[in-house]
Amino acid sequence: MLELILPAAVVCAESFADVSESTLLPEELEALGGARHEGRRREFTTVRHCARRALAEIGVPPVAVLPGERGAPVWPRGVVGSMTHSAGYRAAAVARSTDVRAVGIDAEPHEPLPPRVRGAVTLPEERERLADLGAGCPQVHWDRLLFCAKEAVYKAWFPMTGRRLGFADASVAFDPAAGTFRAEIAERAGTAPAGERTGSGEPPAPLLYEGRWAATPGLLLAAVVVPPGPAVRNRPDRAIRPPS
Repeated sequence: MLELILPAAVVCAESFADVSESTLLPEELEALGGARHEGRRREFTTVRHCARRALAEIGVPPVAVLPGERGAPVWPRGVVGSMTHSAGYRAAAVARSTDVRAVGIDAEPHEPLPPRVRGAVTLPEERERLADLGAGCPQVHWDRLLFCAKEAVYKAWFPMTGRRLGFADASVAFDPAAGTFRAEIAERAGTAPAGERTGSGEPPAPLLYEGRWAATPGLLLAAVVVPPGPAVRNRPDRAIRPPS
């Protein structure tokens, strides 16, 4: 499924069944040591098995994928990637940094968000759009998909900026016919000027992201890929608007 919403430059691997911890490399076993919850151990193990399968597709030999700052995976030099796990589903997506600047993927169960969570992760304008989407396409739980899209955006944003992105810092709009979404990042995001990572020497991160999504009866997926080169900055004429 995931490959349907990713460009050819990004390679992915998925699994609907967990694998043994024997597939972990020694450094990963050490990093996992403190995790007592069995579900957490299965997620950690299988998603790294997926990561090595994907890395092999781009010619990278087996390597430990360790959790770094805020738990974000640390990829080999010259590689960008993202990992996700949901009930019964694990996946990883990777690409060469010469082809892709950042990638973010997320998977969520296809069910509505609890009302308190929905209120915490959505902006007023998003709630209006969600109402319209629900009326026109009720078979999709759009509130959960919005959460999924914001998670994917964050996973692309964080490696470029090293800063947290709150749910209120991104406004998402979906195009249900095209299977796409756009996310606009607020200028206030982070403590440094938006899109700048101190000392990185890289161009600013974009404030406008375009992604794709997919839905099955049990699973929602969202993916964001940032191309290499100068960042695309938001302009007033490109502000997010509800799909017509």
